Amino acid sequence: MRALPFPLKLDLSGNSPIFVQISKAIAADIARGRLKPGVALPGTRSLALALGVHRSTVVAAYAELLAQGWTGTRQGGATYVATESPEPTPRRWVKGGKKLHVVGSQLGFVVEASPIHVKTLPPASVRDPIFMWGGVPDLRLVPVELLARAYRRVARRYGQTLLGYHLDGRGHPRLRSALGQFLSSTRGIAVGEDNLIITRGSQMALDLVARSLLRPGDGVVVESPGYLSAFNVFRRAGAEVIPISVDAHGLDMAALERVAQRRKIRLIYVTPHHQYPTTVVLSPGRRLALLDLARQKQIAILEDDYDQEFHYDGRPVLPLASHDEYGNVIYVGTLAKVLAPGLRLGFVVAPSPLVERMADERVLIDRQGDAVLECAVAELLEDGDIQRHVRRTRRIYEERRDALCEAVDTHFSGILSYSRPAGGLSLWARVAPSVDVARWEAQSRKLGVHFQTGQQFTYDGHAIPFVRLGFSSLDSGSLEVATRRMLEALSALKRKSNNR
Repeated sequence: MRALPFPLKLDLSGNSPIFVQISKAIAADIARGRLKPGVALPGTRSLALALGVHRSTVVAAYAELLAQGWTGTRQGGATYVATESPEPTPRRWVKGGKKLHVVGSQLGFVVEASPIHVKTLPPASVRDPIFMWGGVPDLRLVPVELLARAYRRVARRYGQTLLGYHLDGRGHPRLRSALGQFLSSTRGIAVGEDNLIITRGSQMALDLVARSLLRPGDGVVVESPGYLSAFNVFRRAGAEVIPISVDAHGLDMAALERVAQRRKIRLIYVTPHHQYPTTVVLSPGRRLALLDLARQKQIAILEDDYDQEFHYDGRPVLPLASHDEYGNVIYVGTLAKVLAPGLRLGFVVAPSPLVERMADERVLIDRQGDAVLECAVAELLEDGDIQRHVRRTRRIYEERRDALCEAVDTHFSGILSYSRPAGGLSLWARVAPSVDVARWEAQSRKLGVHFQTGQQFTYDGHAIPFVRLGFSSLDSGSLEVATRRMLEALSALKRKSNNR
């Protein structure tokens, strides 16, 4: 038996595992030079007998030393001290070892401040908060069982191939094919597989378009008020973002044409079906004028059709992309409202050269999507399950829209004025001058109702007297509670004002 050239004391009653104590003691003596490089350690059976422990304990200690680089093995299984010490002190210990370094706030390198500040969601102020944010589907209606069954079937049947790496950054061809047929039948867009790329939500879609199309200094026209997250994507790409106002008929085309006369525009970002956030529909005359301007000036139109499925009054207006004859329109959509935001499924329809470029950009940041999920959703589309789910939720959301409008008419007459939205998942309402919108929202939040103010949708963050009230996630009980709390918030503001 080779004896260790030092005494090794074990604390059998301590909190640290015995194998850790053994490996720490040996590593420490290697570090301080008491055990020289190349020296053979006792065999596991001999050391276990000398220490009065089970052989497996010594095997675990030697394995820990080997994993850290303190020891090596020779033919026959003998363990010896490594010729080069990995570090002056042990670099890794399991439970009971050296205290870990805590990552702090100090940087050892330079990081520039972000030009874009993304607000986090405010914490809930009461036990049962009600969120009236627009564009949020009711997750209680999601066909979870159908999705789970489809996921299990696909995983069992094709898991060996779908769970590996995929070379096509456009997404799985099965979902591209099923989604192309869905868009053709519901939105009038003739889509080939080469014209469609699947993304992780519409936000990635916007980002990939910006990465593929924009260069610093490019002019990008956006709607105002509008979608702040899209503005930030364009800003990060270095574009000059040019806000154009929206009225009751959509984007102000006269203002856009004046801008186009004095400078080059690379991209126009629009939400023509239900303008975000006002929900107004871009008028037919302005649609034709927009397409004509894009053709004449060779401008790309980025059409964000984020809630096409939810139109209640009359027939939904077909997308600009369904009328595009010259390859100017880039069409972005999402399944977040149809199914659930957490699934992170969006898509882009565009001429194939741009799709190829976007696929190249996509593999640099994400490589591929979730092939199992994509095939499961494709199966739901092929079987018509998603189409049936859309019809069901459309009826429910229409009822909730009407219920919210009735509640506003009953309880907020003289406070809120609006035009009943023909579609979408929210109500855009003007607030009377007598009400401080920011204070009302803050007071409502204290009482557990969260809604959005118009300021959250302006390009430069200036306040406007509007609120956005989402109705899609509110059943009758939630709507009643939300209405009561908003009224209480208004009463509290009036009392504070009278006490001044």
